[in-house]
Amino acid sequence: MEAPSFAYSASSSSLLSLRKTPLSSPRLHRFGNTKHKNFSIRASSSGDSVVTLLDYGAGNVRSVRNAIRFLGFEIKDVQTPQDILNARQLVFPGVGAFAAAMEVLSKTGMDEALCSYIEKDRPFLGICLGLQLLFESSEENGPVKGLGLIPGTVGRFDSSNGFRVPHIGWNALQITKDSGILDDVGNHHVYFVHSYRAMPSDDNNEWISSTCDYGDKFIASIRRGNVHAVQFHPEKSGDVGLSILRRFLNPKSNMTKKPGEGKALKLAKRVIACLDVRANDNGDLVVTKGDQYDVREHTKENEVRNLGKPVDLAGQYYKDGADEVSFLNITGFRDFPLGDLPMLQVLRYTSENVFVPLTVGGGIRDFTDSTGRYYSSLEVASEYFRSGADKISIGSDAVYAAEEYLRTGVKTGKTSLEQISRVYGNQAVVVSIDPRRVYVKDPNDVQLKTVRVSNPGPNGEEYAWYQCTVNGGREGRQIGAYELAKAVEELGAGEILLNCIDCDGQGKGFDVDLIKLISDAVSIPVIASSGAGAPAHFSEVFNKTNASAALAAGIFHRKEVPIQSVKEHLLKEGIEVRI
Repeated sequence: MEAPSFAYSASSSSLLSLRKTPLSSPRLHRFGNTKHKNFSIRASSSGDSVVTLLDYGAGNVRSVRNAIRFLGFEIKDVQTPQDILNARQLVFPGVGAFAAAMEVLSKTGMDEALCSYIEKDRPFLGICLGLQLLFESSEENGPVKGLGLIPGTVGRFDSSNGFRVPHIGWNALQITKDSGILDDVGNHHVYFVHSYRAMPSDDNNEWISSTCDYGDKFIASIRRGNVHAVQFHPEKSGDVGLSILRRFLNPKSNMTKKPGEGKALKLAKRVIACLDVRANDNGDLVVTKGDQYDVREHTKENEVRNLGKPVDLAGQYYKDGADEVSFLNITGFRDFPLGDLPMLQVLRYTSENVFVPLTVGGGIRDFTDSTGRYYSSLEVASEYFRSGADKISIGSDAVYAAEEYLRTGVKTGKTSLEQISRVYGNQAVVVSIDPRRVYVKDPNDVQLKTVRVSNPGPNGEEYAWYQCTVNGGREGRQIGAYELAKAVEELGAGEILLNCIDCDGQGKGFDVDLIKLISDAVSIPVIASSGAGAPAHFSEVFNKTNASAALAAGIFHRKEVPIQSVKEHLLKEGIEVRI
């Protein structure tokens, strides 16, 4: 595992310092094939193949490293400001909060070196925060001064117009001038995940190479001479993103593999493949799938349902067109998650060949191990991010945090949700809600938010509230999904994964009543989950609710419905998808 070249102060006590080398591989057969695929263009073995990477130690830059290596280039990490000045090509994949990044750059002298390098028109590619830091200032926890190379202030998206913040997903670019590295983008979607953006103006117009529409038109990329920066994530944008990186790293290469034609017009609805991962009775990690959260076969042996190896399946879903891949470590709530080293290896090896966003959940919380060593939830999340996760999903711990917040009205800043979102940004934090229906005859019978259900209860009840659960659905809590969703949004969640225990594994469609209730209540993106059995279920949930994405597991694992069939159906229904 690569160590950051200089530590990020907010996480300097994290597990990054505990494990510097890759884990041994005797158990690799237990979760899939890890061989690299050969790409059509490889860099030469000369000095031209070395790329300098500025990694200040926050968030997941493993994906950028993997993409660069996948394209055949070697990486030199920045250790000193002089390394920046000596770079032949410099990639800056900024992750996390603007103020924290500027603090690290300033304290280490990297800020002056960066400015000098860019002002001399040296080859530079900034990614996400690596673009924002080029501007004069940011409103994020600010105002905070930036590098001041491009006129303008980075501001937050306006959610008052109905657009969900963070801006998460695959959106279209409007290319405004010859950009070189964007030549193969055409009408394809690229992947964005951010809450702040820079706006075009007369003062910065000469820098702009593309824009994107999301409520307002914001700057998606800049170019001046050899200096490039993009707000989106090429390392998470599939083949299109790899072509962007390749054009920057080797601008003189002849492309032998180009993305096909796209039809991108606006933000696409996402189709997500979910892999529930756990150890079977032999200790091997397998992908399984529950029936209302029961993952055991109803046989004499009562074995764990085995639907494949996680790394192999994730790679296949990437090839099939999944917009994201989500791993849920469904035994993580029982044990110390970092004690499950193979799960971290799953992330590491998956991220070597899968260039779409990866989410991981299960057991992300404060923990004291058997030796008395205390690990904060921030340390646990940091290890997941450094292993290849782009987002982490919090379940039970978010329920406890919301309960306490609703009881006291106080944000302590100490909950896992608050800590992780403060350091990595709320766009990196998903809250997974696992409710089940509780039917009532009269909405006044409970103090929690109820909804009129489309299908009456067993005794003709017309209303229900959705009781949240913890510990893998095993324990009900006296908090509703509506109340939980509102609370976690305030505490720093950037996205909600909305399951429904009643629908899980039934194949009869998503719980539209639940998803509409929650997606109408919050201003952050909502992912619909549980119950998909046919392509029509995806169009139904997108047409009847404000869900930003829909997730499925069993129908993909059992090959009942291919991902491409879902997307073709959505396209025919007039719903924007990434092709």
